[in-house]
Amino acid sequence: MKVKVGFGFDVHRLVEDADLWIGGVKVPSEKGAVGHSDADVLIHAICDAILGALNMRDIGFHFPDTDKTYRNIASTVLLSKVCSMASENGYSISNIDSTVSLEKPKISEFIPFMKKALAAATGLTEDDISIKATTTEKLGFTGRQEGIAAYSVVLVKKNKK
Repeated sequence: MKVKVGFGFDVHRLVEDADLWIGGVKVPSEKGAVGHSDADVLIHAICDAILGALNMRDIGFHFPDTDKTYRNIASTVLLSKVCSMASENGYSISNIDSTVSLEKPKISEFIPFMKKALAAATGLTEDDISIKATTTEKLGFTGRQEGIAAYSVVLVKKNKK
């Protein structure tokens, strides 16, 4: 069986008066992420990890910020499209392992809801989706609460014909 690993990384600037979407869940926060879509940093990192494993470039190539179609779109929709692309190319996703880096708010209580949203978008079980959260101990742009970052690793496997 052929397996491939993909890695994804994404960042978004944080500002007041914006929503904070992480993993398909709106998280209460004084600051939210800015982007062309809903700026869901976790889902964008997962999409890039899947696309990377399939050697299909990146999320910006498939869903460019110059295309008004994707303005304010829910990133769960983009993730479902990326999963369909994997399937159309003969691959299925085995598991997802991700880390979200932000100083605040603390998101641990929202992780079960994120796993549920990601499972719905990908067709995976919640057991196949790992989400961790960390701070940067007040260092760098995430530590200063200027932005949020996410990292993701995905394992895909070639489907039997």
